[in-house]
Amino acid sequence: MADMNQLPSHAHRPVPGASDQLLRERLVDRRRRLSAPGLVDREDVLALIDDVDAALERLEDGSFGVCEECDDPIETERLIADPMTRVCLGCLSPAETRALERDLELASFVQAALLPETSAGVDGWEIDYRYEPLGPVSGDHCDVLPPAGPDEPLHFMLGDISGKGVSASILMSHLHAIFRSLVPRSLPLGELVEHANRLFSEATLPNSYATLVAGRLSPSGTLELCNAGHCRPLLLRSGRVLTLPTTGLPLGLFSTGRYEVNRLDLGPDDLLFLYTDGLSEACNGNGEQYGEARIASIIGVPRRLSSQAAIDMCLADVSAFRADAAREDDLTVMAIRRKS
Repeated sequence: MADMNQLPSHAHRPVPGASDQLLRERLVDRRRRLSAPGLVDREDVLALIDDVDAALERLEDGSFGVCEECDDPIETERLIADPMTRVCLGCLSPAETRALERDLELASFVQAALLPETSAGVDGWEIDYRYEPLGPVSGDHCDVLPPAGPDEPLHFMLGDISGKGVSASILMSHLHAIFRSLVPRSLPLGELVEHANRLFSEATLPNSYATLVAGRLSPSGTLELCNAGHCRPLLLRSGRVLTLPTTGLPLGLFSTGRYEVNRLDLGPDDLLFLYTDGLSEACNGNGEQYGEARIASIIGVPRRLSSQAAIDMCLADVSAFRADAAREDDLTVMAIRRKS
């Protein structure tokens, strides 16, 4: 075992957003699965076992998460995605860099395939969204599930995974699968989100969480809305913009918890506007944030707006507000209008 005093000063820092104990448990579980009868005698499996053992040793001696080439910290998202990573991005070989780029391209393609149709018009409702990832992959979650049959409700979700990049995109895909598997069970919306929270909590590392708005629209015009710690939705009704409250904690913080549901009856031309913090926290060159109030002022114009027009106006305004300042986060918005 390595001498702790000879390791670089940053070697003993915990991996941000990760638990050594949980990483250790996952690595031990990998080793157990690799040691199954019929596998353990294969050379490729033996090599993987050696890799797992080496990662466990690094956790024990405090060198886990430190690049073996330059002694700099390895990127957290890469460690969470693959605890056996041993070098930082800057020390990858040209071949490894090309392989990583191909993986990112594939991940981007897979993630794009999970998105709903850009305009998901359903009887009685007009739904549009814009999805603008900061990089090849995103931690924003956006989905629309059409009614399963006549008189059945439509479901929608919009949320944001903590962090950015590959690790956030993996959790986003996991959350997408959780909701897709739960919606057909026809649970009350609050229970659906409670189940999703429990499943998400059990499969994520500590300090990984997701803010989310989940909603259900009935053919009669009733909106059920559950907000798990996400940016507050805005409702444009009769020329006034109402702010709808948060009803529970983000998913993944605790495995148990109750989620209250708001119920509203939407009338013709009422517009629901959802967004991630990539919109509200967009900054200009002076460090000023765009903010909820400015979003409300844009969609609250004194005329009827289609869902597409509301999104276009808001994105054009935030772009002008930001001017030459660089974007710093994924950005997703969704607008839902009750048809006349």
